[in-house]
Amino acid sequence: MSFARWLPSFYDELLLYLEQEWKWCMLAFPEDYRTLVPKLLIEAMSSIGSSFVSRVNLATGDVVPETKALAKGILDILSGDLPKGVKIQTKHLEALIELHNITGSFARNIQHLFSDSDLHVLLDTLKTVYLPYETFKQRYGQMERGVLSAGISSLDLRGVSTRIIGVQGVELSETVRRMEESIPQVILLLEAATERCISFTGGSEADELILALDDVTLQYISTLQGNLKSLRAVCGVDVVAETVGAKKETGPDRKDGASHARKVDFMSNEEEWSFVQGALQILTVADCLTSRTSVFEASLRSTLARLSTNLSFSVYGSSLDQNQSHVDNDDGSGDLSTAGKASLDVAALRLVDVPEKARKLFNLLEQSKDPRFHALPLASQRVAAFAEAVNELVYDVLILKVRQHFSDLSRLPIWSSVEEPSAFPVPSFSAYPQSYVTNVGEYLLTLPQQLEPLAEGISNSDANAEEAQFFATEWMFKVAEGATALYIEQLRGIHKITDRGAQQLSVDIEYLSNVLSALSMPIPPVLSTFHTCFSTATDQLKNLVKSDSGNQLDLPTANLVCKMRGVRLD
Repeated sequence: MSFARWLPSFYDELLLYLEQEWKWCMLAFPEDYRTLVPKLLIEAMSSIGSSFVSRVNLATGDVVPETKALAKGILDILSGDLPKGVKIQTKHLEALIELHNITGSFARNIQHLFSDSDLHVLLDTLKTVYLPYETFKQRYGQMERGVLSAGISSLDLRGVSTRIIGVQGVELSETVRRMEESIPQVILLLEAATERCISFTGGSEADELILALDDVTLQYISTLQGNLKSLRAVCGVDVVAETVGAKKETGPDRKDGASHARKVDFMSNEEEWSFVQGALQILTVADCLTSRTSVFEASLRSTLARLSTNLSFSVYGSSLDQNQSHVDNDDGSGDLSTAGKASLDVAALRLVDVPEKARKLFNLLEQSKDPRFHALPLASQRVAAFAEAVNELVYDVLILKVRQHFSDLSRLPIWSSVEEPSAFPVPSFSAYPQSYVTNVGEYLLTLPQQLEPLAEGISNSDANAEEAQFFATEWMFKVAEGATALYIEQLRGIHKITDRGAQQLSVDIEYLSNVLSALSMPIPPVLSTFHTCFSTATDQLKNLVKSDSGNQLDLPTANLVCKMRGVRLD
């Protein structure tokens, strides 16, 4: 028979024996029976204390095949005596709590049986009943860390391990899906840990619980951040950024980067938008993580505040009550006072004899009543950092195509091209925007459609259409502003430009400006200055700049264009 099945029958027989002793002593020793029978129980439990701890330890190991085969339990795992592959599991801790609950039922029966005894006698008796679990409670934080860490490690967040062009979008969406689904699972783990702490220790180890919750939440977020880093590689944003930014690269590295950039550039529109949709979906991961951890932290604060009230009354109530009679009713019924009953709480039984631990715990619980209190201080900071990293990745994915098309824009040969002389009259044709800018323009104009599904999802979940619209508009503006900044950066990199190049560039700038206007984006003064100066004939540029005096033009930009076109202002 297992220890868990044997223990209730042991307690039943012991309780029956104590009831008989209580009745007999009541007649034989009417003055002393209230202390004699409790003392009998205390001595009996003390004599079997060490073997009881050993049996409890082995019983916790019996519920898991690995530890049962080794005839070991929780304490052996915590001591590090077992092979590294043997970890503490939820079943171990649940088995321990089940045994503790059985003992708790026995303790309540004892409290009822010895209700005529003085409070301090009851306290000493119940402490002895719970004493076999004290070794485990002192290591509760270590046990909970092990259980939660194993739970986090068991989550499969890796997605589909593929690196073939054409299915990278599948990997992205699958990984994001698993990340999003893992968040409620982790919150359930944290909530279960909170319940275990209260069930097993009555909240007396709440300080250790908070540390454990904070640590494992950090572990989980670190896993998410690792996934985010791998997703950056899948999306190719880091490689392309390095290819665009590292102009001095030579040899194989430069060739590999250029090859990757070309590979991404040759994607079909469907594959391209699958990346965009997958990246946008990561925003829901960050939003879900932020909201769920915030709600959990608020719930945890509420739990801590409730513990503060209960434990303060239990511990300090017992201290007051021990200096008074245990009877606090005028009717002489002999019932324990409210404070007396509270002092018999499983947590109060531990804390009343360890004032230093109680003081530190109460300080923590008192702080939890402050709305500014962070129950998970480190995790809260890391959640914010993760959300920021997600925003950065999403932006990099959304701006990726723009970076590709604007790459080396300042080095295009057309800027230095000249009209070829001809002996015959040749009709002149209007310049048309080049493909690099039309591709970017079409992408920007299509982007709002890609943002709509995500915005609708936010609207459905939060019942706030205005917030969803603001969300979509905000990201649209971010990408458009980023595209404009990249374009201006490339324009500034042009060293020399001919009249023909200036004419072409003015058409390109005008096209992009029209796209920005269609998106309700203001045209930056720098960009409009570039357009004005490039569309002005060379012989009129000096007068234009001199006469403006900074009223309409951005003078540093105008001076730069004059330098590009070889116009001296002095």
